[in-house]
Amino acid sequence: QVQLVESGGGTVQPGGSLTLSCAASGGDFSRSAMAWYRQVSGKQRELVAFITGFGTPNYSDAVKGRFSISRDNTQTTVSLQMNSLKPEDTAVYYCNVGTYWSFAYRPGDSWGQGTQVTVSS
Repeated sequence: QVQLVESGGGTVQPGGSLTLSCAASGGDFSRSAMAWYRQVSGKQRELVAFITGFGTPNYSDAVKGRFSISRDNTQTTVSLQMNSLKPEDTAVYYCNVGTYWSFAYRPGDSWGQGTQVTVSS
């Protein structure tokens, strides 16, 4: 069973920065892709960024150029550095362990409790 624990959320002003971290346990993730999603209450959870087992990052158009995803394959952690934050980035952020298949990220079934990010003046 995969366990995921997100941390690092908080409240920041527009234009500010925040770094999220996720620790994964309960499996061998060396060949897996890892990702960050976010969800606003009442809306569909959306993919923000993912990184392949080879360390290649990918970003949604909404965050490209502002966010940076990285992983440590040995420690099975994935981080999300968020810069130039906007109010529309406000959401609960979740990490996920999945696969990169057919040129797309395929999420696994395990999710953590998420961490709240609020961008407001």
